[in-house]
Amino acid sequence: MPVVGKILKLTQNKNLSKHEQLVQGVIESIEEGKLAIGDQLPSINNMVDEIGYARKTIFKAYEELKDRGLIESRQLKGYFVISQETNITKRMALLLFAFQSYQEEFYKTFRKEMGKRFQIDVFFHHNNLTIFETILTNINGKYGMYVIAPIQDPKVVPLLQTIEPKKLLLVDRYLDLGTPFSYISQEFEQVIYSSLVQLLPEIKKYNKVILYFNEESDYSPISIRNAFERFLENYGIKGSVKTNYSFGTATKGNLYFILGDTILWHVLRDCVRKKYKIGEDIGILSQNDNVAKEIVFGGITTISTDFKEMAKKAARHIKNDDLTQCIMPSTLIKRNSL
Repeated sequence: MPVVGKILKLTQNKNLSKHEQLVQGVIESIEEGKLAIGDQLPSINNMVDEIGYARKTIFKAYEELKDRGLIESRQLKGYFVISQETNITKRMALLLFAFQSYQEEFYKTFRKEMGKRFQIDVFFHHNNLTIFETILTNINGKYGMYVIAPIQDPKVVPLLQTIEPKKLLLVDRYLDLGTPFSYISQEFEQVIYSSLVQLLPEIKKYNKVILYFNEESDYSPISIRNAFERFLENYGIKGSVKTNYSFGTATKGNLYFILGDTILWHVLRDCVRKKYKIGEDIGILSQNDNVAKEIVFGGITTISTDFKEMAKKAARHIKNDDLTQCIMPSTLIKRNSL
């Protein structure tokens, strides 16, 4: 096979380690057109017979080629070429909830920090277990790194445990996988509760507090609802939880705690139509900060982590090949909406 001949020639180059000879031999065979997408590489046993190197040396070389996204292993069939992008250092899968403003901010910063030699393929699971399982099944074994915002559901745990811990980084949400793994996540319940307590003087100005909470549309964890309801009970605040917003129902004297941006813009539009003054006639509290919330109506009060910093930490983790276990701090940003 041509790739074997290429590697045998490289064995004469004493400046290359055995590992480098094997990896470079496959890469050059792809670049020269001797290996095309879909072609099968020699099995590890065949390579041992042809090259004479130890099985673990050949296996390690094949693993690096997998990490670069050049080859994949197919159960009971062997190793196959899946890409000709030989300039890529590592091929990564980024699995997020959806392309909302804060996740877009994470992606853009992460993309910039990683640089051009890292290929990032983006997928969205929309907090749907079936979609999550389908995506993970299709991409497992094809990437050198998996950066995943997980659904916080026990059913997800065995799916994620099929990925080598060193190749997995959880972001945004925490999930206990029972083994040493890396995460850069948020904590929600205590952050939301303590933020509401800090806002107690402002909250008391309003007749009622309404939380718009919908796990399917805004992908929010149940811990936010738990914190909100605990706050209402502990401080005797009148409030309720609603799933969806009906157009035109914004009411003077209410404070609205809004998790999803779509509902936020609907409420603000109704305030404009009804000529309500934000921060006086009606209160607005939102989750996940962005530039728009900093500007509109003199600023919207938010509870948010720094998604740019989260992305930078994720990039550093991958480049340094470390074990990272970090809970990102969240900040209450007071503006004119309360």
